[in-house]
Amino acid sequence: MTQTTSEQARQWTGPAVFSFGFRPFFLFGAVWAAMAMLLWIMMLSGQAMLPTRLDPVSWHAHEFLFGYLGAIIAGFLLTAVPNWTGRLPVVGWQLVWLFALWVAGRIAVATSVLWPIGVAEAVDLAFPLGLALVILREIIAGRNWRNLVVLVLLLVFLAANLLFHIDAIHGGFAAQGVGLRLGVSVVIMMICVIGGRVVPSFTRNWLVQRKATRLPVPPMQRFDKVVLVVTVVALASWIGVPGHAMTGGALLIVGGLHLARLLRWQSMQTFAEPLLWTLHLGYAFVPIGAVLTGISILQPELIPVAATQHIWMAGAFGLMTLAMMTRATRGHTGQELHAGPATVLIYLALLGAVLARLAAALWIGSAMPLYILSGVLWIGAFAGFATAYGPSLMRARPTNK
Repeated sequence: MTQTTSEQARQWTGPAVFSFGFRPFFLFGAVWAAMAMLLWIMMLSGQAMLPTRLDPVSWHAHEFLFGYLGAIIAGFLLTAVPNWTGRLPVVGWQLVWLFALWVAGRIAVATSVLWPIGVAEAVDLAFPLGLALVILREIIAGRNWRNLVVLVLLLVFLAANLLFHIDAIHGGFAAQGVGLRLGVSVVIMMICVIGGRVVPSFTRNWLVQRKATRLPVPPMQRFDKVVLVVTVVALASWIGVPGHAMTGGALLIVGGLHLARLLRWQSMQTFAEPLLWTLHLGYAFVPIGAVLTGISILQPELIPVAATQHIWMAGAFGLMTLAMMTRATRGHTGQELHAGPATVLIYLALLGAVLARLAAALWIGSAMPLYILSGVLWIGAFAGFATAYGPSLMRARPTNK
């Protein structure tokens, strides 16, 4: 007889790191973010070269977007879906196999030139496909149809990865291809949908405890839905015709709408708690990236497209995921929901990495040292997370809390 999820949870006696989805994927996702950046710096300086079919820039982009972010999305969904469906989390050997598929994907992409065309790509795609099937099973079992939109976004993310590989196989520069833009757009929508729920909710709970009189507008009001629809249209234009003036104008509008959305969440009252202001700042990089991308399309001489892409990928995706990872880890391991000095340093290092990368695009003469500085700060942020939070992720939650 097939075991239920609850039976597997009760019977799991293996390592605590496989007792909840956020544990292995947050910890080793952060480790991979630091390791991949170190490898990228070594590639830039000519000290290393991987036997991968992807060109160095495309490998760098792929391993952040589909490697690192794939792990963090998995960790978040495997932790959130039980709350959405009322079922116990996926644990034990099912979680081990999912994690093993993710690791296999990282190895396969890094060594893809050693395999026949299609093998490494299939191995890499097996992880998001497996994750999607698990999420589908949980949604059906819990009859939680409202969150099918999250599954749809995950399937589009899988399709983006496939298109990225197809582009690379056919000799295209995948780092600027349609698969990359589709993947970036999907993650932006995940932040807009999921972040649009949790950021105002977390903020409201904290402000209520402090007896604040001005509270965030409840999530997913009519205005929010309009903003999401406009965002989908603008991103679809960016995916299809990234250099068109219409796309640039649409992204400027999207930036303004999301800034207005953010102001409705009482961001200016969150400075006393880093666990909160990082969520707000991470979300703020979505409209900032949209505005700067729009400007780069309409006035390309002012700011390079690559720089605006990093505002989204490093700024919005990097800071938002670190903010969620630190908060979720503290909450699910019985720690106080307050960021200490080590956590604040992690946030500041990531923010410094984003600013240094933007500066590298604007001051070409100093680009290389700024690239290195950005990479070092990035490594510091994610290695810092692994160091500060690794022990909590590797051991079971104390039963007396």
